[in-house]
Amino acid sequence: MENFTKTFIEKLTPFQEGQKGQKLYWDKNLKGFGLRVTTVKVFIAQARVNGKTRRVKIGDYGPWTVDQARKKAKALLNEMNQGIDPNREKKVKEIQGKTLDEVAQDYIKDRSLKPLTIRDINTHLNGTLEDWKDQPIVKITRDKVLTLYRAKTEDSPAQANQAFRILRALLNYARAAYQPGGTPIILDNPVNVISDLKIWNTIKAKNRRIPLDKVSKAWNQLQELSKYPGYGLAGHSLADCVIFALLTGCRWNEGQKLTWDNVNLKAGTWHIADPKNKNSVTLPLCTQARAMLEQRPRVEGNDFVFCSDQSKTGHIGTGRFITDQIAKALKIDLSPHDLRRTFRSIAAECDVELWRTKLLLNHKVNNDITIEAYTEKQDLEYLRPAIQKIGDWIERQGKIAANPKVVIFKTTRKAKTA
Repeated sequence: MENFTKTFIEKLTPFQEGQKGQKLYWDKNLKGFGLRVTTVKVFIAQARVNGKTRRVKIGDYGPWTVDQARKKAKALLNEMNQGIDPNREKKVKEIQGKTLDEVAQDYIKDRSLKPLTIRDINTHLNGTLEDWKDQPIVKITRDKVLTLYRAKTEDSPAQANQAFRILRALLNYARAAYQPGGTPIILDNPVNVISDLKIWNTIKAKNRRIPLDKVSKAWNQLQELSKYPGYGLAGHSLADCVIFALLTGCRWNEGQKLTWDNVNLKAGTWHIADPKNKNSVTLPLCTQARAMLEQRPRVEGNDFVFCSDQSKTGHIGTGRFITDQIAKALKIDLSPHDLRRTFRSIAAECDVELWRTKLLLNHKVNNDITIEAYTEKQDLEYLRPAIQKIGDWIERQGKIAANPKVVIFKTTRKAKTA
């Protein structure tokens, strides 16, 4: 026990840099008030709380004088004598101060999220939820959620739904992740008020696609754009990727970021390593898609099939440059994702069974135990006849439109496998 004075503490020699260990000194005038010496001198308070020893840092000597530290120690020791753990209380306050932005960044770090999901989270943090971004999540109440949700619904029902579903996920994460002392800082997710009142916006599913009777015109125009001499590498890549999407039904980003190591021209297949549904899959190519890929240029130092010399990523962009031209010619609205719905429509026209179409689209096939448990879902070579039907139908429509006097009989070309 020592008499803590300025003179006594300044005589103590701190450890050298890199020297391990510590020395503890205790004040004889206030039980539990101490000084820990390492490379710095730190005031501490120590007592038993509910049967367990708890040590609390007060502060460094210098910024804290002996008198200031002793006064703080008395307050802390008094709390501990009443069964209050100051360390836990400090942690609770820190966690209760967690802002929505901090929660979102923790959520992104902990989860294996796709870039698009991360983009959506940050978009709504800086948009719909901007006023709450830097506020503690404990201040988000059911009433506030209801008021903001209704206001944002007037602007865009779909965006309101997406924003508050993201908010619900973030707060559910926070409820599970931040539990000082085993008690969640959020007892009830305030976004549940939307479900409790059953007021989620009903969003009509998009059904936009190229009409079947206009596929021929779209196909022929794409063939022209693919070879248009006025385009450079990027323009031809965009046109070819739209053709690829129409022939395969792929999601735009799956074609956009396709690399040559995921294409096997000899086998006539292509591979999706990290799809949206997490189901890695190898798919057959129809002869039309295969022929187009065989003519694609290989660019040294760029592994993308649909490469671009005008982007930092090395691959093409959104595809709107081409689909907008198709839309104008057909007098319809069209986006790259609508090609996927067009593929589904063509598959139905070709009498391809729905479950086969879903597998070609790499959709999950639910509610069918036979398909779910017994059908191969990663190597889809057995679907080659189905994908070939679709490719042949599209090509046939284009030939009929280009020369309506020529009669083309509806036969299925034998798929090229080697």
